[in-house]
Amino acid sequence: MGIRRIPRLALLLLALAALTLGAAGCGRDDDEDEASSPPAATGETEATEALSGTIEVDGSSTVGPLTTAAAEAFRGDQPDVNINVGTSGTGGGFERFCAGETDISDASRPIDEEEEVPVCEQAGIDYTEFQVGVDALTVVVNAENDWATCLTTDQLKKIWEPKAEGKINNWNQVDPSFPDQELTLAGPGTDSGTFDYFTDEINGEEGASRTDYNASEDDNVIVQAVEGDKGGLGYFGLSYYEQNKDKLRAVEVDGGDGCVAPSAETIQDGSYKPLSRPLFMYPSKKAMQKPEVKAFIDFVMENQKAIAEAAKIVPLTEEQASEAQSNLQTLEGGA
Repeated sequence: MGIRRIPRLALLLLALAALTLGAAGCGRDDDEDEASSPPAATGETEATEALSGTIEVDGSSTVGPLTTAAAEAFRGDQPDVNINVGTSGTGGGFERFCAGETDISDASRPIDEEEEVPVCEQAGIDYTEFQVGVDALTVVVNAENDWATCLTTDQLKKIWEPKAEGKINNWNQVDPSFPDQELTLAGPGTDSGTFDYFTDEINGEEGASRTDYNASEDDNVIVQAVEGDKGGLGYFGLSYYEQNKDKLRAVEVDGGDGCVAPSAETIQDGSYKPLSRPLFMYPSKKAMQKPEVKAFIDFVMENQKAIAEAAKIVPLTEEQASEAQSNLQTLEGGA
């Protein structure tokens, strides 16, 4: 089957329009508004087989904008294929995926070998993991915060570790040079892969975190909480900061080698650490036997660079893209 390649500019426009319409609506979203979709791409393209059907995707709110952008662009090729993109969090997505409710699971961390893999195996869900981009967990503060320009990983742990609960509630407790300003926190909930990754890298144990903060799998709730409080601090994926940089300020992170700001360049060169991470999609073997799912996954891979850039996610390197393609071929070969 030939996969039509949308011209790069058209793809970017479609993707950005999709983000404007869809990225603000985190949480499970099973209904798409046909009337609000961006127009199909135009231009010279090779003919492609007309497909139809519905593709169910759920999972990471960080990967969600990329999947939404890809879905809207794909519909320029295949208007009869409906792709429902939910963002119930990486954990919530795997729960549905291993129950056989979705075709593809978006994830901001690998599937858990101890808890999630056995559930999928018991249900007979075969799958593969392939990387779709790279992200940086971004620590953000209120736009009026002019003191916390850089935080060390030790300071972040001091703020977020479980024993800080009810005790670290003022910025001057984090650093004596900081002002006497109440510290209020917002961040991902426990179903989020962002939560898992942050707690593991910062607090030294996945899931170990204080609980007295505004928790939500909806990144926009975190944005609003930090934006609305001068002493606010939160964290989420780089793409959501890029979409809200006029409302918030990103904090540089010192992982031991000096202060580094999150960006495409610092993610790819490895200097933004330890909060850089890979992003994944997990299609099931059964789903890949459906022509519309295989065509969509092929489309994502062939256009991953433009889709990632439009979704403000760092695209794969050539080596990463080659490995992702190899993983998919392994799944297809076993179908």
